[in-house]
Order: sequence, then structure tokens, then C-alpha cells
Amino acid sequence: MTPTSIIPVILSGGSGTRLWPMSRQLRPKQFLPMVDQLSLFQNTLQRLQGVTELEEALIICNEEHRFMVAEQLRSLNLQHQGILLEPVGRNTAPAIALAALYLAQQGKTEALLLVLPADHVIQDQAAFHQAIQAAAHAAREGYLATFGIVPQHAETGYGYIQQGEAIAGLTAKRVTAFVEKPNAITAAAYLESGNHLWNSGMFLFRADRLLAELAKYQPEIVAQCQLALAQPRPDLDFIRLQAAAFAACPSISIDYAVMERTNDAVVIPLDAGWNDVGAWSAVWEVSPHDEQHNVLRGDTLTHNAHNNLVYAEHRLVTLVGVDNLTVVETKDAVLVAHRDHVQDVKHIVGQLQAQQRPEASIHREVNRPWGSYDCIDNGARFQVKRIVVKPGAKLSLQMHHHRAEHWIVVSGTAEVRCGDKILLLTENQSTYIPLGELHSLANPGKLPLEIIEIQSGSYLGEDDIVRFEDAYGRPLESCYA
Repeated sequence: MTPTSIIPVILSGGSGTRLWPMSRQLRPKQFLPMVDQLSLFQNTLQRLQGVTELEEALIICNEEHRFMVAEQLRSLNLQHQGILLEPVGRNTAPAIALAALYLAQQGKTEALLLVLPADHVIQDQAAFHQAIQAAAHAAREGYLATFGIVPQHAETGYGYIQQGEAIAGLTAKRVTAFVEKPNAITAAAYLESGNHLWNSGMFLFRADRLLAELAKYQPEIVAQCQLALAQPRPDLDFIRLQAAAFAACPSISIDYAVMERTNDAVVIPLDAGWNDVGAWSAVWEVSPHDEQHNVLRGDTLTHNAHNNLVYAEHRLVTLVGVDNLTVVETKDAVLVAHRDHVQDVKHIVGQLQAQQRPEASIHREVNRPWGSYDCIDNGARFQVKRIVVKPGAKLSLQMHHHRAEHWIVVSGTAEVRCGDKILLLTENQSTYIPLGELHSLANPGKLPLEIIEIQSGSYLGEDDIVRFEDAYGRPLESCYA
């Protein structure tokens, strides 16, 4: 590492409620292929390829999302400096402080931190790389740089950055002010002035400079993050923190904590097809269109339909004679909304949460570190699941108090432990797991294992699982498989 190497710090928290029903609490938008075949998180890392003096990324994520992060990195063969697990969400200032302090522990106090949210789209990679180099030049001089998006229209959904005087020798201007989301008249005036940029939430600064400014303006954040990192606990790909210390951090954005108060904030203009994919209307804007300006994903048919967005995950979706609609179909929910009102999807999510419905937080198909399961049918005292186990993976050694299970192998090879017996089952073979029996399921083969599981009993909730052994470091108690 050179003293001024660039280390991406990827902030991958957030729930993306306005992109429901695709985006949900336990599988939010940054981990979904919203625009192309890669997730937004994967694209955030991929578009950095070719940046000079770039090191491997440091990831900050919610503990609930840790296995998705690790798997999506692994699927692209992307290395990393660590995956720091936030015990609770505390906004961007504590998350970035964690990153800077962790790297300081590794002796990288002068490294440049390129802080990027994991859920943005940037279409012009070359322009983005040029802006990174301009920001790196400013950061090496001790400035704290942010990226301001050259506005394309009078947008009321973003905060703005007011540019000040240019700095000699740099492609940067001083930040005069950070401005909250304006009304329509003010936004139009900002666009006309040419002196205001959209606030992107992306930053580049030296680790030691950021920590010095945080210590000046938010010393409690630095103190609590130091305690949180005092005894980091490695766990597989992850780094666990002292939860109580981190939870004691003030919840505040880096804008409020530092950037609005420091005398050394500068802004780099960025005109690179940026979009924060904050709603379904944004997905429509950044996705390929057909001749009728429709965005169509999945099994779809249209006739005399224009300017629509259709996502079909599970079945055929057809549109006839309608315009400007957003239609999103998943295995357990369907959204139909006018494209001008998709910002209000969050109110539907609020109703689901108030009713404690699972569709607010979890999909019917659930990802686990060993693979996935999909509940394909259920009724009184029974439930049917399709389970897929990755090659070499294994479910925990567990038992159930209230249900028995029948397993039928559809494809692949299953290694089953049931009590004291070990069985190898192949296609079309089956076995029975009695209620209360200690058991586990593993895939010893090189191809995915697919089984059908039929549960029967008085209670079929996912919390009727007691673990005895687990390869993924999860709690040995009643919990999800």
C-alpha cells in the first residue's frame, strides 16, 4: 500500500422500502438485480475496476445481511479488507468512523477512503473514474471531498450543495452550504443558477483527516467507535463489534456531523448518469426501454401499453391499453401503482408493518448461508417447502419440538443424519424425520441439492428450531434454520 492508496468503503445498510415488494427488510434493494443481472452492491464494486491505486474494499453492513454480502462478493471472486457488522443502524457518521478507525488499526491512517453507498447507479464509468482522481487529488491536500451531481432537472427529492470559490490547482470548489430538499420553486432557481449540485452522499477523504474532524465536532462518536473496535471478534468473513458501545453512538449523518461544519469541505462535480434508485420511477429511468418505452423484466406481454415498468418474478404478467403504470409481481405480493405516485409505496409498507405481516420484511423464498428455501404450500398442520442446498453446504444440527418432516430428494445427493443413523439419498429417494429427533442435512456433492420438505405438526413456525451445531456461527438456540 502506498500512503495515499484509495480504499473503497461500501455502506450497504438501508431497507429500500419504496422499492417494495422486491426490496424488503431482510433482502433490500442493494442486494437485488434492479437494473441488470448483477445486484446494485455488486455493480458498485465492479465499476471501480480500473481506478488507479485502488485497494480492496471494506464493507459495512447490517448483521442480518452478512451472508448475502459474503456470497455476492464470492460469486464475483472479489476480495475485501473486511466486513464490519453494525449491531444496530446509527446512520453514516458512525459507520464511516468505524471504517477509518479499523483501517487505522491496520496502520493505514493516511489511506484515502472512498465512501460509497451500495445502492447507486452510475452509467458513465469513465467520468466517474475522472471524478475520483480529482477528489483524490483534493484529499491528498487535506481536503474532505464530496461528489456533487450536476442536476438534470429541478428535483425536490434531493438535498443540494452550493458551490463556492474554485481552489487553485484542483478540480474542486469549496462548499458554501448544504441545503435541505427544496420546494419546486427553489429547486427551479437552483437549476437556473448553475451553482447548486445534488448531494450524492459519496465522499473521499484521508482517514486521519476525517478522524481529526470527527474528534473536533463529534468526539462521542470517535470514543464509542473506539470502544466498539477495542476487541473486534473475527467470525468467518466478518468482524463483530462491541454492540453496546456502538449502540451508544449518536445517530447522525456524516453531512451533519462533519461536512456542514468543517472549513475544509470541497465538492467535485459529477456528470456520469448517476441515480440513487430511490423509487420504481428511478428504475424505469435507468433501465433499457422497448419501442413503446416500457421496461419489461420476466415473463411479460403487452398490447397498446406505453411508458410502463413491469417486473414479473413468478408468473406471466400482461398489460393491455394502459400507460405510466408500475406493476411488480413477486411470489407472494403484487404492486400496481401509477408511475407518478410510486414514492408512496412506503405507506403500504407502513401498513404491512403495523399489521405485523411478513411481506414487509421477508420474501417467500428465503436465502440462508447454506442455500435457500421456498414455502410453496401450507395449510392447517402442514407446510411444503422447496429447499436448495449449495454444494458442500450443511444445515445446522437441530431438532423440532412440534413438527415432523418428510424429505424427498428431487436432484443431487443428500447426506442425512437422523438420530444415530447417517443416510445417503439420491434422486427420488426419501426419508422421515420424527418429531423431537436430532437431525441435519448436507450436500456432499458438486451440484446443488434440491429436496421437497413436507412438515406436519401442531406448530410450524421457523422459531421451532433448536440448534446443537452450526457451521456459520449462528446462535445455538431456538431460531431460523
